[in-house]
Amino acid sequence: MRLSLFIPANMEAILVEWESFAATLLPAAHGMSSFELRDHAQQILEAIARDLSATQTRQTQIDKSRSVAPVSVSAPETAAQTHAVLRAQRGFDINQLCAEYRALRAVVLRLWLDKGEAEAPGLEDVVRFDEAIDQALTESVSFFSSQVDRSRNLLLGMLGHDMRSPLQTIQMTANHLAQLNDGQQVSSAAARLIRSGARMQGLLDDMLDFSRTKLGLGIRVAPTPVDVAALVADELEQLRVAHGTQSVKLDVTGDTGALCDARRIQQMLGNLVGNAIKYGDPAAAVQVTITGGDQEISIAVGNGGPAIPPSVLCRVFEPLERGPGAETRPGSEGSLGLGLYIAREIAHAHGGEIDARSDESETVFTVRLPRIAPDACEYPLHQH
Repeated sequence: MRLSLFIPANMEAILVEWESFAATLLPAAHGMSSFELRDHAQQILEAIARDLSATQTRQTQIDKSRSVAPVSVSAPETAAQTHAVLRAQRGFDINQLCAEYRALRAVVLRLWLDKGEAEAPGLEDVVRFDEAIDQALTESVSFFSSQVDRSRNLLLGMLGHDMRSPLQTIQMTANHLAQLNDGQQVSSAAARLIRSGARMQGLLDDMLDFSRTKLGLGIRVAPTPVDVAALVADELEQLRVAHGTQSVKLDVTGDTGALCDARRIQQMLGNLVGNAIKYGDPAAAVQVTITGGDQEISIAVGNGGPAIPPSVLCRVFEPLERGPGAETRPGSEGSLGLGLYIAREIAHAHGGEIDARSDESETVFTVRLPRIAPDACEYPLHQH
C-alpha cells in the first residue's frame, strides 16, 4: 500500500501514538485532555497524505527544500501553524514542538514497515513523506516563534507599564529629599536616587518602545509646530549636565521650523548624543549640526574616536546590538542596546531616515526629517 493511502487507513493508530508521546512532554502536557494532546495532528496528517498523492514536479520539490512552497489562498493558516500557536500558548518549548514531528515521522514509517505494507516505489514515498513532514515542521516553527515573540513583547510592555508607578514614587521621594537640604549626606543620597531613577526611567521607556515596534504598533508621535534647533539646544543643555566632562557643540544653519513630536525628537537626539559620548573619544567634542533645507531638516551627530568596523556598522541600528567593548565602558550598565534602534524608529515615524558612516577621522549619524511629519497636515507651519 502506498504511504498516501496507508496514513488515512491507519489514522487512529498513528494518533494514539502521537497522543502517547505528547503526554510525555512535561510539564506543559500535564493535565491536558486527549483532545488537547492530539490537537491538529489529524489535520496535519491529512494534509501530508494529500501532498503525497498529488503530482509533484521537480521544481516543486526544489521549492519545498528551500521553504518556498506555495500557500493556499483559501487556507492562509495551515493546521501545522495553528498547532504551533496552541502549543506555544500551552507552554510547550521549541524543542518539544520539534520532538513531536520527529516522533510522528518515526511512528508512521515504523507502522508502515511493521505491517508489511511498504511497496515499490517505497523509496519515493519515504522521500516525499520526509519533505511533507519538514514542510509542516517549518510552518510550525515559524508560527511558534512568532507566538513566543508576541507573548514576550506583551509581557515586556505590561512589565514596563506596571513599573512606572512605583518608579515615579521613588523619583518624587528622591526629589523631596533633595529639596529638604538636610545635610550633605542626605543630599548626596537623594542625588544618587535621582540619577538611578532617571536611568531606570530611560530603560523602561526603551523597553516599552521596543515592545510596541515588535508588536507592529510602531512609535507613537504627536506632531506639532516646533523649532527643531530650540528642541535640540534644550536637550543638549540637559546632556551637558549629565555628562559634564564631555564637550558638546551645536551649529545651526537655515530655517529649522517643522511639524514633529518634540518629545520624540529630543529622545532621538539624546540616544544619538549619548551613544556618541559613550563610544567616542572623550577628549574630542561631540558635534551636532542642524541644517534646514527646502523640504527637510537634517540633524548630524558626529564624534571622533575609533572607526566602527563595517561588520558592526551594517547592524548598528538592529535591536540589542552594542558597540565593541560596550561591557567595559562607563554607563553601559544602563543600556539595553536599543538606543540606535529606537532612534531609527522615531525617524521612520516622522517619515524620515537615519544613516551612519564611520572612518578613522569620525563617526557621523545623520537624521533627515521632512518638514511635515505624516498625518500632520492639519497643523499650520510657522516659519522660523
